Amino acid sequence: MQRQERARSSDSAGFVRIRGARVHNLQNLSVDIPRDAITVVTGVSGSGKSSLAFDTLFAEGQRQYIDSLSTYARQYLDAIPRPDVDLIDGLAPTLSIDQKSGTRTARSTVGTVTEIYDYLRLLYARVGTPHCTECGSTISTQTPDAIVASLAALPVGTKLTLMSPMVRDRKGGHRDVLDKIAQQGLVRVRVDGEIYRLEDVPKLAVRRNHTIEAVVDRIVLKESSVARLDESVRLALRLTDGLCSAVIHSGDGTEEARLMSTAMACIECGASFETLEPRTFSFNSPHGACPTCNGLGTVSTASKKQRAAGRRGKNAQNGTRKTGRRSTSSAEKGDTVVTCQQCGGARLRPEALAVTIDGLSIDRCCAMPLPEAADWMRRLDQSLSARDRQVADPIRGEVIRRVDYLRRVGVDYLTLDRTAESLSGGELQRVRLATCIGSGLVGVCYVLDEPSIGLHPADHGRLLGVIEELKSAGNTIVIVEHDEETMRIADHVLDIGPGAGRHGGQLVSQGDVEQVTADPASPTGQYLAGKRRVGLDRPRRPPQSKSDWLTLSGATLHNLSDVTVAVPLGLLVGVSGVSGSGKSSLIVDTLAPALAQKLGTPAPPPGPFAKLRGADKIDKLVHIDQSPIGRTSRSCPATYAGVMDPIRTVFAKTRQARTLGFTAARFSFNSPAGRCELCKGNGFERVEMNFLSDLLIECSRCAGKRFNRQTLQVRFKGATIADVLDMTIETAAGFFEAVPKVHRHLQSLLDVGLGYVSLGQSSTTLSGGEAQRIKLATELARPATGRTLYLLDEPTTGLHFSDVQMLLEVLDRLVASGNTVVVIEHHVDLLNACDWLIDMGPKGGVEGGEIVAAGPPEVIRADPNSQTGRFLENHFS
Repeated sequence: MQRQERARSSDSAGFVRIRGARVHNLQNLSVDIPRDAITVVTGVSGSGKSSLAFDTLFAEGQRQYIDSLSTYARQYLDAIPRPDVDLIDGLAPTLSIDQKSGTRTARSTVGTVTEIYDYLRLLYARVGTPHCTECGSTISTQTPDAIVASLAALPVGTKLTLMSPMVRDRKGGHRDVLDKIAQQGLVRVRVDGEIYRLEDVPKLAVRRNHTIEAVVDRIVLKESSVARLDESVRLALRLTDGLCSAVIHSGDGTEEARLMSTAMACIECGASFETLEPRTFSFNSPHGACPTCNGLGTVSTASKKQRAAGRRGKNAQNGTRKTGRRSTSSAEKGDTVVTCQQCGGARLRPEALAVTIDGLSIDRCCAMPLPEAADWMRRLDQSLSARDRQVADPIRGEVIRRVDYLRRVGVDYLTLDRTAESLSGGELQRVRLATCIGSGLVGVCYVLDEPSIGLHPADHGRLLGVIEELKSAGNTIVIVEHDEETMRIADHVLDIGPGAGRHGGQLVSQGDVEQVTADPASPTGQYLAGKRRVGLDRPRRPPQSKSDWLTLSGATLHNLSDVTVAVPLGLLVGVSGVSGSGKSSLIVDTLAPALAQKLGTPAPPPGPFAKLRGADKIDKLVHIDQSPIGRTSRSCPATYAGVMDPIRTVFAKTRQARTLGFTAARFSFNSPAGRCELCKGNGFERVEMNFLSDLLIECSRCAGKRFNRQTLQVRFKGATIADVLDMTIETAAGFFEAVPKVHRHLQSLLDVGLGYVSLGQSSTTLSGGEAQRIKLATELARPATGRTLYLLDEPTTGLHFSDVQMLLEVLDRLVASGNTVVVIEHHVDLLNACDWLIDMGPKGGVEGGEIVAAGPPEVIRADPNSQTGRFLENHFS
């Protein structure tokens, strides 16, 4: 059959052909995806969209890529699971841009992710003007004669130890360096601050950083020693290409270390500095990072001794061994993080911060909004010499081009020093998309995961323009998306469904948007045609008396302009505005922590504000964001939602478990007694690939079941604990219908549309929207006070029209019980269903930070200053 399919492939060279896909819930799916076109894969949550686009299409593309590499790389090919599919042909090299990929740590910034910071480091190293960190004077070249003169001017009798810095804070055993020093006829060396004879140097730890200096001479200054001093200085400079150091021993017993260079020296105070290199401006390198904060820009208030003791205690408790690896976070849990006093949060050494171009240091350049930084870069040629302009022009061109792409994908409100871990999934995806566009690749199949997430409709058109530009360059674009505007510009639409989980995995409809809209069998088409709409079948609730409002005044965090916001209680309240307008700064970073402090619950410090009124009307604050529900593969919906404990109790009460003496702890994959010891309860083994991401392969002992053989002997209603974790929430709800403690939690998960998710699915594979709905379901399962304020940040992320309707009904249930629900949202259907809207803007960044309009959606639609109102009016008219 495959041979016949391949024979016919020549007749359809313009398509990527997928035949018989059965990954996850796909039911022998066969589709044709047009090449050099935009294809949108849509459908209800859990219908199989990602299984088709990422786990089938991209996974096969990754296999084909590895198959084209060296023999060393291909040895791992058999270990990579092949997608369960009969045939895929016509596939171009694939590149995935999802919301999880990329390094999101405190050391990663917008500048480093986009590689713009690499160009800036090169620019400052080549045409930057260095200044003395002591007196601020411009640094110029210092000759060997000047170095000798500065040392000879010291008081007579001063003892000098002259050295050549051979290695500076670098890992390794450095045997070759010691041999080189011996070949020069020198007999002493200074290693990590201690002077040894060469034959007495201890073996150096390969994984530790070391500083090695060759001791050239020891001199007691006299009038007759100037000639010897001159000879020794020149030898030291020659050994290290123009760099030498001296330890000056004064008569009073004090010591002064002095670094001297023929490259850079201050004329005013005689201080010498190292030659500028790109690594001088790297906060991830010891050559550039601020030594106080280690390049993080923040420090913990806990002492090093306290943190070290805490780590030792934690390692001892968990039975772990010390690996020497440190978290990139600047503080342990519970510590207070403050801005580093030495670098002021700029992350770099004083020497790097003292280098300027047109009066601007590299940290100030990175702190500018992107459009402002691009304008400065364009004007730069006016302040550079002819020689520097020739060097800088190609670098400036690359920076301006990449900044322009960031602007076009709708993230121009960001700054280059914004940490990647502070970006939302949608923001990070758009940043990486701009980077891919800047690379200029053609003939590639891009697989995107809802790039419109977190984007206001006003910014959406620019993003779609960039995607169409990618297509025009000769690329194939496959987008997993729910956004109506994206579907309407697509060349081809695949509607997967009709339901979620085992009810999905089929091709419901395909074709251009008009064909899908006209298809009565397509749930998506019904919404596109206007036959079904997202909304509430009730009149809007009006605000209560003026005393039933929560009012925050004088908010000034980030770009907020002394904002006063009033939130009516007991309503469904939407907060809207273009990206970067200040929504999160006002609600998430100021109002929520200020209210939490009033309620006496733990919270980070709120942004600056003058006054908060109305907090006495609220008993509880529930902030439900899109952060992961767990950071390890052992975390899953069952553990987070609190359903795992009663399930383990059910298994422990079975006759077989009591006979074997098994307690509830035995049925936890975090327990050494019950889990598979080979994979430690993960269900997979990790294979390091060195040049690629690590491979996760099904555990060879437990076959991915996570538990050992003895634990899997116990059954409840014929199912093992592993079988239960493999069940979808919908299946498990029926299975545990007679167990109220379990069924209540599962019903809450069903109510928010998560019936297709497996109980044991790793939390690291859940989208931000799924994680948020699990948190919401967990809160729904708890007793409500009737005076709770629920805060949700873009809860429609990853949701189909029908899923948004289900979510809206759940939120309305909360409001009907007397609670207040505040949603930060861009989805026009949900915003139109709100009782009250607070619209921010008018634009993003420095041009935002104000409340443009507030009131029912009809008031926002009628306001000519509201961009949100314009899109609401266009959508519903």
